[in-house]
Amino acid sequence: MTNSSATDRPGQQKTSSLTGVGLLVGLACSSSLAYFWPNFASLWTAAAQETDGSATNAWDPFHVSPNFLWLLVATTMLCLGMVLQRSELSELRERPGSVFLGLLAQCGCMPILAWLVVHLAGFTGELAAGIILVGCVPGAMASNVLTMAARGNVSFSVSLTVVATMLSPVTVPVALLVFGGIAAENGGFDLAKAASTAKFLGVAIVLPVVAGFAARECLPQIKPYAARIAPGLACIALLWIIASVVADNRQRLAQISGYLLLALLLINLAGYVSGYCIGRLARMSPAMLRALSLEVGMQNAGVGTALAATLYGAGTPAQIPTAAYTFGCMLTGTLLASFWAARPIVDDSAIVDAKT
Repeated sequence: MTNSSATDRPGQQKTSSLTGVGLLVGLACSSSLAYFWPNFASLWTAAAQETDGSATNAWDPFHVSPNFLWLLVATTMLCLGMVLQRSELSELRERPGSVFLGLLAQCGCMPILAWLVVHLAGFTGELAAGIILVGCVPGAMASNVLTMAARGNVSFSVSLTVVATMLSPVTVPVALLVFGGIAAENGGFDLAKAASTAKFLGVAIVLPVVAGFAARECLPQIKPYAARIAPGLACIALLWIIASVVADNRQRLAQISGYLLLALLLINLAGYVSGYCIGRLARMSPAMLRALSLEVGMQNAGVGTALAATLYGAGTPAQIPTAAYTFGCMLTGTLLASFWAARPIVDDSAIVDAKT
């Protein structure tokens, strides 16, 4: 049996590490552009008035509707399906127990951690709802890239991401029903919102993944193009999602507190630790431990951002925690992957893999 870790692929490991850093830099650049866009637009307007005396309406490409946000999310999911390979899902067949345990770790630990932080820190309203969303959404696709950079078990990471994504129309509404009654002034999270959430996740997440994977399997001629285009397209869609949050909350972001950032960092780091400890208790291999740790701590905040807009309206403060968490988990995940990349796994068979 082959352990699909990155230990035997130093070239891919280096490329994955650079990809993680590149996405982090892209997030910083696109978000900065979205934040300062009105300044650029005012300069263009002034220049147009001086040239021909006409006034032009300031066009803002970062102000988008909730429906367009879901289109961007669906694009990232379609790209995931188009680059997904059968071999990367081998863990579902070879270690179903480990995949199920990893899913429980993510779906259990992260909502509980978010709920604890909200109550202990005293967050309320839509801001609290946004923090809860951070804990309830499925894992981020970037965790697969960083797992490769960290010399982790990539097939295990991909299997966890795919299973969590495909089950999200069930797991996310249930988690939000249990933990989402925070924003009392917004009616909390009831069955109607749960049904709406399940519908949106099914249409915008599950169907695009299935469609992308089916297209790849049924049309082999598109595989080379998908491998070259899909990752970049998914990154552009993610950057646009986060930039739209920045654009909708320019005034609020100027007043964002370090208290909120510290709370999100606590959830993120506790997620890494929880995943690692659960894997140790299950006697997983070192490569699987690294994959599970990154998978639990990194959340698909792009989905959370679109979901916040759907549940609470465009420009809601609930989008701020989900967008900020994207920066945070990319930064800490890249640092953690770099730390592990410098520490090769010497004896991957010293700890028995958890099997069923």
